[in-house]
Amino acid sequence: MLLKRTVSICAPTRFLLLATAALAAVVLTGCGAKESLGSPPSQFTLSVNSSGSGTVTSAPAGIDCGQTCSAAFDAGTSVTLTATPGPNNSFSGWSGACSGTGACTVTLSSDVSVGATFAAPTGLSVSLTGPGTGTVTSNPAGINCGQTCSAKFGAGTKVTLSAKAGANSQFAGWSGACSGMGPCSVTVGQGTAVTATFNLSGSLNAINHIIFMLQENRSFDHYFGTLRQYWADNGYPDQAFDGLPQFPTSAPAGPAPTNPGCDPAFPWNPSAPVDCMITPASPAVPSYHLATMCLENPSPSWNPSHVDFNLKSPTSGTATLDGFVWTAAHDARNKVPAFFDTDGLRAMGYYDGNDLNYYYFLASNFATSDRWFSPVMTRTPPNRMYLLAGTSHGHVYDLNKSGSPQLSDPIIFQVLQQKGITWKIYVHPDGSGCSTTQCLYKQSYIQNFVYGNVILQNFPQNIVPISQYFTDVQNGTLPQVAMIEPASSIGLDEHPADFDIPNPQNVQKGAQYVQSLIDALMLSPSWKDSAFILTFDEFGGFYDHVSPQPAVSPDGIPPSDLQPGDICTTTTGPTCDFTYTGYRVPLLVVSPFAKKNYVSHTVADFTAILKFIETRFNLPPLTKRDAAQMDMTEFFDLVTMPWQIPPVPPQQNTTGACYLDHLP
Repeated sequence: MLLKRTVSICAPTRFLLLATAALAAVVLTGCGAKESLGSPPSQFTLSVNSSGSGTVTSAPAGIDCGQTCSAAFDAGTSVTLTATPGPNNSFSGWSGACSGTGACTVTLSSDVSVGATFAAPTGLSVSLTGPGTGTVTSNPAGINCGQTCSAKFGAGTKVTLSAKAGANSQFAGWSGACSGMGPCSVTVGQGTAVTATFNLSGSLNAINHIIFMLQENRSFDHYFGTLRQYWADNGYPDQAFDGLPQFPTSAPAGPAPTNPGCDPAFPWNPSAPVDCMITPASPAVPSYHLATMCLENPSPSWNPSHVDFNLKSPTSGTATLDGFVWTAAHDARNKVPAFFDTDGLRAMGYYDGNDLNYYYFLASNFATSDRWFSPVMTRTPPNRMYLLAGTSHGHVYDLNKSGSPQLSDPIIFQVLQQKGITWKIYVHPDGSGCSTTQCLYKQSYIQNFVYGNVILQNFPQNIVPISQYFTDVQNGTLPQVAMIEPASSIGLDEHPADFDIPNPQNVQKGAQYVQSLIDALMLSPSWKDSAFILTFDEFGGFYDHVSPQPAVSPDGIPPSDLQPGDICTTTTGPTCDFTYTGYRVPLLVVSPFAKKNYVSHTVADFTAILKFIETRFNLPPLTKRDAAQMDMTEFFDLVTMPWQIPPVPPQQNTTGACYLDHLP
């Protein structure tokens, strides 16, 4: 046998290998030559592992997976893989040698494995709600609701939904995965759901949330008397408006109104007290612009309100509106210690659109009234009884003054509960921060009524801190009716100062607080079908040139808690019963449905809020007083929805001076 061997021999050495058993052939190589090991691979394999519905192809060709999921390519070849999802599927991404969702490129220097994952389609569902009709369609196609209200799209697909109202209907907005009034764009994920609300055009049913709030003790002229001048200065169209007659200054309708002041021959002297004397020598005190945002409190109680009505004959039906300065001076001189303003000048002061810029903006863009009154000629507690029950059951003072028990009259929340209409009372925590139900109850005027106890015991979840209001407007969980109590315990109710103390209540700080509530609504999903009504519980003793108006007695009950010596105890007259309203107070109706720059001239007191709720939810009136009110529909345009996109208000100015020891 011949054996062939390759042997490395370093020159010049040469030798012969002899074998005794066999002859071997030897191949000699030069010194340093290596032993041969064979050629390297010329190709490598690229494999694709695919899951879900879709295909992967390669460039250069070779991979076409689902059919051919592996192929050999020359070493060093750069191969690009492209993923194409199946119908309604989506490509989720690469794994292995690639990542992400773009094209996958690999350069082969070894065998390579790549994973491709395709996601199955996920559902998008649309629900239609509301008393109106309409359709919703999608781009890409798939949704055509009322016919097809759900469809499957690839996960991550951006779908745009469009709503179209039917006959006699209007689109009220999206909820769920979308909000607002415009087209709804959603990126489809597992279980995506959207609701479209359609309301009846021209129907109060379009308003699903009524929120009302009463701040404290300001008259209409005192707050909004210069509104026409604000319109002239800011480009709003002029219209009929019964404010202070000297405005606008560019076209004055008359002189500034006046009240007789205290005769300076009888000044206040703490060592020898004397009351304000109105004599032929009394100066005329005109209405004037206040520089301080903080004021000592004039008195709005039963006796002062009637003297304001007619200084010399307070029980008559003839309004002379000449007692405002005297009552403010009388109250200041009888304080212990006496107020600084012992001449009652504060009663004739007013604010303007620079002081209350937020309120003036809202009044100019939304709806207001120059014939909106408090219900009764007295102070806060009885007027707030009217707000809740349409009556004070004969009371002209708070219940504590006469030692009266809680009133058994039904209140609006009692009727709402019986009819299954959702409601809440939002209350700011007290000065200590206490926000338990018991603490909140003590700050709510429902405690004047027997049904307040029922609420506390059976429906404590309906008395909630004001923080819950902000949560509810943002989450779309507002009740159908909501009342916001004033933040009196922390000085944000706009009430004048009852005592000469440091850091008294400031009207600008109170307006700023109200702005936080209204702006939160305007910027939330709840805006689309809500109405916010802001007014004031009574006039506070500040001058107004329009007299209280004849009104319907709510229940035929005459005043029952007048004190000895009170007006109407020794003489009587038309104003001695609950057949007159109180004085004018400011009003703002803020809603996407509120008419633009609208001023109502219809006489109403704020039990019209009860009538509005009763009309919207088909409820019976509480008393003859609220039954006689307008239903407030004139404030709304329920067809065109003027403020579908709300305006952007200015921030309330808070830089005004605050002092009590002098005027203006």
